[in-house]
Amino acid sequence: MLIEFKVSNFRSIAEEQILSLVPEKNHREYPENIYQLDNYTSLNAIALYGSNGSGKSNLLLALKTFQRIISTSSRSSSTALLPYDPFLLKEDMSSKPTLFEATFIYNNNKYRYGFSYLENRIVEEWLYRKKVGREVSLFVREEDAIDVSSGFAGAPKLIEAAIEGTRSNALYLSMCDSLNIEEAKDIFQWFKKLSVVDGIANDGGTTTIDLWEKSEYQEKIKNYLTSLQLGFVDIEIAYSSVSNININNIAPGKQHIFRQNSKIGGLQQVTILSVHNTYTKEGIKSDNAISWDFNDKESAGTKKIFELSGPILWTLSNGGVLVIDEIEAKMHPILTLDTIRIFFDRKLNPNNAQLIFATHDTNLLSYLNLRRDQIYFSEKNLWESTEIYSLSDFKYMNSLTPERADSDKERRYLEGRYGAIPCLNKIKIYNEEESYGKESES
Repeated sequence: MLIEFKVSNFRSIAEEQILSLVPEKNHREYPENIYQLDNYTSLNAIALYGSNGSGKSNLLLALKTFQRIISTSSRSSSTALLPYDPFLLKEDMSSKPTLFEATFIYNNNKYRYGFSYLENRIVEEWLYRKKVGREVSLFVREEDAIDVSSGFAGAPKLIEAAIEGTRSNALYLSMCDSLNIEEAKDIFQWFKKLSVVDGIANDGGTTTIDLWEKSEYQEKIKNYLTSLQLGFVDIEIAYSSVSNININNIAPGKQHIFRQNSKIGGLQQVTILSVHNTYTKEGIKSDNAISWDFNDKESAGTKKIFELSGPILWTLSNGGVLVIDEIEAKMHPILTLDTIRIFFDRKLNPNNAQLIFATHDTNLLSYLNLRRDQIYFSEKNLWESTEIYSLSDFKYMNSLTPERADSDKERRYLEGRYGAIPCLNKIKIYNEEESYGKESES
């Protein structure tokens, strides 16, 4: 269960921004949107709105980068550079460290883990745990100096070996995981349940195809896709061996149809087939069916739903956090709405999975039962740095009056009352001199 995420000095984000999933105590609307785990509470979903270029995607990319550094750190070489991409529009930021931090619940413990880094080294790294009482430090790192407390669960010899083996450009936590230090492995298990998906990019449904090979997921994927009534009655995946093909030479966007298969010792072509009913000349459904290449003949929206089905079903089954950028892209508004509502349904989401999504679909503000603390906005400040804020924190200009729970959120947002919308001048194609000249010539 994710409680909070912090980021600073990453792409369009300069100053520290906090995405909090802690429910506001004074909000009474939709209590069913709150998860309770022992003494901790968290929201089941967050919706993020903002104009194009406001930094919504960068906030979600920060989560993905955070996870990627953690998962790959111990395997990288001593000369590998970290994905350092600081804010460039203020002189004092371009050489400062990027910072990531997540607070989350795992195994009834509340952890706070984060690090700051430059291109070539980790500057700071820290891990704190709270079970009862006050928060205690498990380890604190400053450059190459790592101070580990006795509370960090693991064999002392392994902990010491991890300290000795941690490179300046690698995370101590990742090294601990590679040495099977138990508490580090627990934290890694939580990060494995964090999935970040780009709603626009086409990855060919890699996650869905991987899950298809597991019997417990194959039926779930079939049932989910056919229940949406997308036009096909069944889905099949066929595999065939290929040879004399270099995967690096495959045209961009086509790599996803090939995969390495260790069992056959080479490449395998993957073909997704959608099965459709056929009809007599009188329009009566026949006993025959026809199948065709899914990626060749189905719509862009249908392909996206296939791609999302794997991450959605995996997250629901494992109780993780699913992050989707541009969730509404290529999909009908009703389908977008129903996709999100899965996470609001306790029967379909028994493991308290969480959803964080960025969107431009204002219909969701009217038709989803979103609390005020579940609605975030992103906006650029005077020096073009991304700032995020919750609707629950919103106060009207020249007033201390907070936003009402029963307000028409979609209408007020489109009216610009919450900010985070495009501020357009009159659209120009020609400059004034050019336009005048063209008018005089006509």
